[in-house]
Amino acid sequence: MKPVKVISFGEILLRLSPEWNNHSAALYVGGAEANVAAALARWGTPVSYISKAPDNGIATQVLEQLESLGVATDRMLKGGDRIGIYYLEQGTDLKNAGVVYDRKYSSFSQLEPGTVDWDSLLGDAEWFHWSALTPALNENTAAICKEVLEAASRKGLKISTDLNYRSKLWQYGKQPFAVMPELVQYCDVVMGNIWAAHQMLDTALNTVALETATKETYLAEAASVAKEITEKFPRCKQVAFTFRFSNAFTHNLYYATWYEGGELKVSKQYETNEVVDRVGSGDSFMAGLIHGQVSGMDAQQTISFAAAAAWSKLFLKGDFNLTDKADILKLI
Repeated sequence: MKPVKVISFGEILLRLSPEWNNHSAALYVGGAEANVAAALARWGTPVSYISKAPDNGIATQVLEQLESLGVATDRMLKGGDRIGIYYLEQGTDLKNAGVVYDRKYSSFSQLEPGTVDWDSLLGDAEWFHWSALTPALNENTAAICKEVLEAASRKGLKISTDLNYRSKLWQYGKQPFAVMPELVQYCDVVMGNIWAAHQMLDTALNTVALETATKETYLAEAASVAKEITEKFPRCKQVAFTFRFSNAFTHNLYYATWYEGGELKVSKQYETNEVVDRVGSGDSFMAGLIHGQVSGMDAQQTISFAAAAAWSKLFLKGDFNLTDKADILKLI
């Protein structure tokens, strides 16, 4: 296996963005954790991506797309019949009701506990990243998350998670708050937003105060919720939240926070009316956090870089952020 600093684990996906008037559809390789890996590779962080894909021509071409960006795929699991697909109109957010998932019986979703030697597969990496999308699929993938998190903990890896919530995925009879706390206890870094934290970790949310919809209120709530997470999950020392608001199809207002050691750091605020593609922005943010930390950035530098990385993705088609690091630094 190629030596790497970071391992990102989750389901590889294909995105189809239909253009009905042209009787065509754009095709992109994606999946939240693959997006994280692609961005990290772009910025020079040695990274490997672990998923499960069938042994066929399409899967080979998909992995070649990742390899061409510098993502190591030699730890990939092979087997099953298909790669999962999702359909989403160009420029729409994944939280949009219009997203359609075609992921049943995908190779990754058919993973079974007790079938992978995670200790060997993790090798000598320093950081392990996963997201809430994996335990959302079924009970087996939730159990596998616990397996690999236990292995990563034994091996001393720093562990991060993204609390990305997709209501259409949690369909096997369990709510996120019944599954996620047991997994988040292994994490050193938690990323998401204050609403996802409430839904997945049952943290408090001052809904009355939030009705004011002011930045001051949002930042106060970010500090409060982040503090609660670090108290509920003693291993977690760093919590990052994003704030994304949109009042039109191409509009976005964005800023983010980083909580560590009782202090809240805030990024620059960005706003645009020229959004091209929202998919992968949150994954770019997560990649920015990881890159910042493994490359020695301090708290303010980390959140500033991550927010700028997320912002830069809004202007690129596709799931991957291919913006150069130098161009991201110019946005800070």
